[in-house]
Amino acid sequence: MTLREAYLLGQSMLKKEKIPDAQTDAWYLLEHVTGVSRTAYFADQERKISKDQERRYIELVEKRAAHIPLQHLTGYQEFMGLDFSVDGRVLIPRQDTEVLVEHALKLLEMLVKGKSSLTGDGSRSIRILDMCTGSGCILISTLYYGRKIFDGTGDEKKVSLEGTGADLSEGALELAAENAARHGVEACWVRGDLFENIEDRYHMILSNPPYIRTAEIEELQEEVRLHDPRMALDGREDGLYFYRRIVSEAREHLEPGGVLAFEIGYDQAEAVSSLMEQAGYTQVSVKKDLAGLDRVVSGVYNNL
Repeated sequence: MTLREAYLLGQSMLKKEKIPDAQTDAWYLLEHVTGVSRTAYFADQERKISKDQERRYIELVEKRAAHIPLQHLTGYQEFMGLDFSVDGRVLIPRQDTEVLVEHALKLLEMLVKGKSSLTGDGSRSIRILDMCTGSGCILISTLYYGRKIFDGTGDEKKVSLEGTGADLSEGALELAAENAARHGVEACWVRGDLFENIEDRYHMILSNPPYIRTAEIEELQEEVRLHDPRMALDGREDGLYFYRRIVSEAREHLEPGGVLAFEIGYDQAEAVSSLMEQAGYTQVSVKKDLAGLDRVVSGVYNNL
């Protein structure tokens, strides 16, 4: 079988099962199995693949046709330009979540430029907590790029970054630690029910908590409903259960002027903003994603 024959077969099999983006997924699986780049493919589409590659490719396409997520088959997902290992223990990182990381990085850039009160306590170290860390993509990306921001200042007394990821799932924390090591990022990983085992105070708390309403989970795509961990999806009856708890409990773990920032569902900005304002957070703001949908809500807590 040639590369072209394999690619066309993969597309046909996926389209038959009405897999979204069948052409794209067929390509990614072919690239994963053969290691052939697009450039090499178009330069020599009639190149033969080995019998083992043919068998492996068809096997993976059949699994994708059964609605197993592409990322579970390749074992990774790109996020913020970094590859993260993923499997059934964690929510697959979504591009929408990059808005939360980008917001955190902007706050760090403001600190470098002297326009942020993030370290109003005089600390030379910014401590960041990622609550419900999952694969660790939010914390690891923030630390990875944030440290580059400070490394580029040329300031011998530059502020350093320290990170902690918390999750109830031991399996998720194991995978997050692997991802951190993969990208040369040092962080602490804490298992517990939200702030149960968190003792420190932080300058920034980031979170993409479960926020899907329980009744809506059965309406999700099969790839999500059957293969993402339910505990990473289920935000209880109104989708706001974890926002309520984090907004309330975070006050005991934020430094003066510390920032709490969430990813939210497209229709939750008003509700989450209200929760934060009622709890005493100020400068509450909403950021939109590339589709123009509300995606991030953040606020400052002054511990008054």
